[in-house]
Amino acid sequence: MSQFTNKWKKPEGPKFKERLKDSVKPQDPLRPRLEQATRQIQAQVGRLDSTLSKLKERDTSLFNKVTASLQRHDAQMASSLSNELSEVRKMTKMVSQSKVALEQIEFRLGTVQSLGDVAATLAPVMGIVRSVRSGLVGVMPEAEHEIGEISGILSSILVDAGQLGGLTLNFEVANEDAEKILAEASAVAEQRMKEKFLELPIPTNVSEQAE
Repeated sequence: MSQFTNKWKKPEGPKFKERLKDSVKPQDPLRPRLEQATRQIQAQVGRLDSTLSKLKERDTSLFNKVTASLQRHDAQMASSLSNELSEVRKMTKMVSQSKVALEQIEFRLGTVQSLGDVAATLAPVMGIVRSVRSGLVGVMPEAEHEIGEISGILSSILVDAGQLGGLTLNFEVANEDAEKILAEASAVAEQRMKEKFLELPIPTNVSEQAE
């Protein structure tokens, strides 16, 4: 009986646990590309952070100029500057939303443990990446190529994961997930804007009212 017990316990050793752990990881050809995509996303998030800092400086400068124009009772100048400030804030929101979305992608990639995870994770991610790419074109043209590279890597991983695992992707569900994530990113960006930026001191059509 003791011999049977000993034989039964052997698989519980370190080697067995390692094999079990390895069996649920994405196959080796996919892991390096997942890590590469994560590094590129992290780098892009850093660039977005830098852009947000510059936009914040521009916002502060314009806000102060609007205030100064109002104090001089120069409604026309205040209106012009206010319109410019409004555009800066639109760009800021887009960049902030893109940053939050990329951070969500980075987090999701970090949770991948199996081929099934790869497919379930990357299917909605592709829609998010496309949305981020198109949204940043007008604000950060240089980001189009960089995010395009990220999209290419993730797309190839998704295709290979589907082939290796014999998986069929449900793109309808994936698109719904992508929309939810983008909506959450937009809400977070909106909240951050409210916390960090003062309200415009005048409506953008003040000059029309003054006339």
